[in-house]
Amino acid sequence: MRINEHIVLITGGARGLGECLTRAFVREGARVVINYRQSEERAHQLVSELGEDHVIGLQADVTDAEQVTDMVAKASEHFGAPVTVAVNNALVDFSFNGDDRPALDTITWEHFNQQLNGAVGGALNVIRAVTPGMAEAGMGRIINIGTNLFQNPVVPYHDYTAAKAALLSLTRTAAKELGPQGITVNMISGGLLRTTDASSATPDAVFDLIAASTPLGRATAPEEFADSALFFASDWSRSVTGQNLVVDGGLVMD
Repeated sequence: MRINEHIVLITGGARGLGECLTRAFVREGARVVINYRQSEERAHQLVSELGEDHVIGLQADVTDAEQVTDMVAKASEHFGAPVTVAVNNALVDFSFNGDDRPALDTITWEHFNQQLNGAVGGALNVIRAVTPGMAEAGMGRIINIGTNLFQNPVVPYHDYTAAKAALLSLTRTAAKELGPQGITVNMISGGLLRTTDASSATPDAVFDLIAASTPLGRATAPEEFADSALFFASDWSRSVTGQNLVVDGGLVMD
C-alpha cells in the first residue's frame, strides 16, 4: 500500500514532533488523524491549514483505552476506511530540562509510573484499537517513538528512559505476535531534537555538546526525524519488523 493510500493515526499529532509527523504524512498524500489531549486549538489550526479532506483532529487521552477505541472508530467512520498506520508519539507531561530533572535521591515510583503509563500503556491501547482494522485490511504499520537515551544517557532522565526502553520491548513482542496478520511494528529512536515543545527548556549548551559529538555536526531537527517515519509506513519496509532505527545524526551507532 502506498503512503497516499494510508489512514494514519498520530498520537500527540498537533504540536512538536507530532506536528512534524502530521505534515510529513500529509505532504506525501496520506489522510491523517491528529490525536490530541489538550492541544485542541492547535489541532483545529492544522486541520484548517492542511484541509479537512486530508486531516481530522480527534481528542483522546491515550492512557484511557475507552477513549482510544472511540477515537479510532470515529476516524474510520470519517474516512470510510480503517487506520492502517499508527504512530505512537504522545508524550505525557515531560520536559527535557536536565537542570530540573529528578535525580535518584529525589525521584519516586510515581514519576516512573506516569511515564510507563503514557509510553507503554498508551501504545498498548492504540495497538489494541487499531489492529482489528489492520487485520481486516490485510496489513498494518505500527511505529513507536523511542529515544537513544537508553543507549547513551547523555542526561539521566531515569523515568522517561526506562519507559521508552520498555516500549522497545513491547515493540518486539508485538512484532512477533502481529506479524502473521501482516502488521509490522517498529521503533524510531531520536536524540534530543532541536527544537520541540518538550525540548524547549533544554539549555543551548546541551544542544551544542550533542552537535559537536555527532558525525553530522548538528542536532537533529524534528522535521528530519519525522521523515524517517515514512520509511516504516511504506512498502519499502514491508519485510522490516521488530526493529529500532536510531535517528540522531550518528551520535549512537548501534
